[in-house]
Amino acid sequence: MKTVLIAPRKYVQGRGVLMELGDHLKLLGNKAMVLWDPLVKQIVGETVRASLANSGVDLLAVEFTGESSPAERQRVTGIAREGGADIAVGIGGGKVLDVAKAAAIDADIAMVTCPTIASNDSPTSAASVWYDDEHNFVGFDCWSRNPDLVLVDTWVIVGAPVRTLVNGMGDAISTWVETEAAYRTRAKNLAGGVPTRVAYAIARLAFETLLECGETAKRDAELGLVTPAVERAVEANTLMSGLGFESGGLATAHMVGNLLSNVPQCKEAGLMHGEKVSFGIVTQLCLDDEVEADDRNVVFDLLIRLGLPVTFAGVSLEGATRDELRWVAEACAGEGSLCANHAFEVTADDVLDAMFAADALGRELTSHTERDGGPVGCCGHGGC
Repeated sequence: MKTVLIAPRKYVQGRGVLMELGDHLKLLGNKAMVLWDPLVKQIVGETVRASLANSGVDLLAVEFTGESSPAERQRVTGIAREGGADIAVGIGGGKVLDVAKAAAIDADIAMVTCPTIASNDSPTSAASVWYDDEHNFVGFDCWSRNPDLVLVDTWVIVGAPVRTLVNGMGDAISTWVETEAAYRTRAKNLAGGVPTRVAYAIARLAFETLLECGETAKRDAELGLVTPAVERAVEANTLMSGLGFESGGLATAHMVGNLLSNVPQCKEAGLMHGEKVSFGIVTQLCLDDEVEADDRNVVFDLLIRLGLPVTFAGVSLEGATRDELRWVAEACAGEGSLCANHAFEVTADDVLDAMFAADALGRELTSHTERDGGPVGCCGHGGC
């Protein structure tokens, strides 16, 4: 048995650090292929262009077409090769970053990610998630290396919709729930070994950080403020969650969350990754009999107070029947499922029962929270 932990070469986070991008890139190469969408280019384009020009790094700007699909990967890789780029830089959300990472691997050039939202843990990872042109999840690839640089400008992050930050919290909370399950079985992680104690500790720290500061960070971000609570939440969403999920482990929470991407009602509702994973978390908590009720309810309560889904209604599946959701449950119980990382056999009926139990408990606890009223603040832990 071997343990394996992987990580990016450098992680930089703080207010205004995007202005330093050129200084970091010139240590990696001379010509940067920058992948971004029109909105991101409008927001940060002037800063990026000035930073690269001041550092003597040539810019090859490429517009993202909107989906992290195999076709987009091939297109962007071709542009990077033909343009002579020696660095692939993704600036934007997780899908942009995933395509840029794949292009870096395919073209064998340096890899850089600059997230403009803290909505998931893609920026630090050696992985890309793929969707088809109809936005259905089709799988993921694990690469031979992590980014050479992850640069996170928290001033840009707080300028994004607060919903994106909260969604990242859902993704980060799942990191602990899933790593704890995978650690029990010594399931192989995405890094190719079993989880290290360091990965386990980082995953736990991500959850504890959001338990302490998540609500405060949400409030401050709504005001457009870069505060210590926001910095800690962004680090939990991006760095801690990234290291934790990749070198820790995955389980039912992400299996359910990924499958919900293919449910028509969820697609029509425009649910984000963290929202779908949030319902996956509560499903896993109701599936695993090793989870104590008090611990389970702490996670439910945090998700509720952050405004993340814990019921069918929250993921646009109110009134769904067992027959309608059976294909999700069968995929969870099928060959190659992340649910195999649990210390017990997972059947389709087990998953269905857990989903309906999670919905019932979520409705009950949500009504209690609404009746009690008011935010918990920093949960009494201090440090925010």
